[in-house]
Amino acid sequence: MKIIKLLLCKRSETSIVLFTIIIILLPGFLHAQTNWNIPKEAAELKNPLANNTTGLKDAKVLYTTNCVPCHGAKGKGDGAAASALNPKPSDHSSERVQKETDGELFWEISEGHNPMPEYKGALTETQRWELVNYIRTLTKTPKKQ
Repeated sequence: MKIIKLLLCKRSETSIVLFTIIIILLPGFLHAQTNWNIPKEAAELKNPLANNTTGLKDAKVLYTTNCVPCHGAKGKGDGAAASALNPKPSDHSSERVQKETDGELFWEISEGHNPMPEYKGALTETQRWELVNYIRTLTKTPKKQ
């Protein structure tokens, strides 16, 4: 309430308060707008389970448990928790995500990116590759190899 009163006053203090608020909020805003910094080696990783559909049933269970709360059942980034997150969850069915390499997706799942947790300690390597394969089923857009 005090901040609102300060913002409404006509003193030079208002300028100082506004400037301070901008300085405090700017780093968080800039961080939220940054892209993943995926190492080249990770992007070039080859999926050892590429075109293997046998793990898709298990991957759907993993996706439902770990990804649906934020990314939604169809991967659109519209899960129940999505509205409270900044940055917003990616739309896994989008052309942008589908054009990522399997290695990029695997790295993102493994390493996480605030607010998304890292899964390398929670899921096995095989489970993370199965999630990559499941994400590929969320659209028909061709992927990069």
